[in-house]
Order: sequence, then C-alpha cells, then structure tokens
Amino acid sequence: MSTPAGAAAYADGYLTEDHAFGDARAHGTSADAHPITPAGGAALSVLAATISAKAVVEIGTGAGVSGLYLLRGMASDGVLTTIDVDPELQRSARRTFLGAGYGPGRLRLINGMALDVLPRLTDGGYDLVVADAVPGEYPGYLAEAIRLLRPGGVLVLEGVLDGGRITEDSAGDGPGTAALRETADLVRDDERLLSALLPVSDGMLCAVRRDVPAP
Repeated sequence: MSTPAGAAAYADGYLTEDHAFGDARAHGTSADAHPITPAGGAALSVLAATISAKAVVEIGTGAGVSGLYLLRGMASDGVLTTIDVDPELQRSARRTFLGAGYGPGRLRLINGMALDVLPRLTDGGYDLVVADAVPGEYPGYLAEAIRLLRPGGVLVLEGVLDGGRITEDSAGDGPGTAALRETADLVRDDERLLSALLPVSDGMLCAVRRDVPAP
C-alpha cells in the first residue's frame, strides 16, 4: 500500500508538465514563490473547465505556474485577472503566458496588494476566484471573493493545511496558521458556500457560491 507521501508523488507525476510549466516552476522555486504542485494545478484546470470559466481572479501570480493551469482549463475567450505585489515575478509570468500562446487579450496582470486591488473589481462578475498568497490575509480574501463570485461561481483557497500545522493544537498557532484556521471555519459555516477541503497540494479548500441570502 502506498504511503501518503508516495500517493502524493504519484498524483504529481500523473500528468506531464511541458517546458512552459517547467521554466515557470524553476523560476518560482528559485524566487521562493512556492509554486502549486502539479496535482494541485491539474485540479485548478479541471475546476476551470467544469464551469467553462470566462472571468477568473487569481490572488498571487507568482511565476505563472497556477495561471498556466487556469488558462489551460478556461474558456478559449476567458480572461485571467491575476494580482501580485512582486513586479519582477509578474513580468516573468507575463512572458510565460505569452510564450505558451496566450495572447495579451487573455491576460490582465495587476501589480499591487491584493486587499487594495480586490475592492475595485466588479461585484458578481467572476466565475472563479483562486487565492494562493499571504496566509494572514485569507479572511480578507474570502470576504472579497464571496462578493466577486456570481451564483454558481467557485472559490479555491490554496495552502490551507499549512504544512499540516492546521491539524495541530490551535494554542500553538502562529498568525498565518490562525488566519487559515479562521478562514476554513468561516467557509464551512457560511450558508452561501457549499465547500470541500481536498487533500491536494498543501490543502485546497473549494467552495461553490450559492444564491442564498447572507447569514
């Protein structure tokens, strides 16, 4: 029987990443941007394709690995709005996207702090919101994502398991782990969201925005 680590390695190797992914992953790793795992990225592609996503917000561009996976699954005329505070990483991500054949009309890269940028985006205007950024800001990302998503839209919060720390005694939580734990509880308890925590990558918390009144 496979160990959990062996199973994760098998999942990551199930699909082969092409050179565009390899280059972006190498750059992201060297910049300590912690790119999403191949299995996690594949899950993003499937989620985007399942809802034929045309308007996607990504919080945390990094070097473009997760963005490539999102674009792969999105509708052919879909637009990826991706936000990051690091201009150099965003420039690298733009080169990656263009080099992979995604034209400028498919891309909207915004440099800035996510919690400053998100309030400027359109209420109910997005099919999918993905966050993989500052753990301590996840409660704020969640509040903005619920506002941005249309009914039937999907939320993905990446890295929620925090290397397993979220499963430990909450008395020892650091600020990032505490925020992730708070966010996981908020998602689970919000009647507007139908959620599942998937043991993919470092924990992928997914939820569908339902058309019900706010709690």
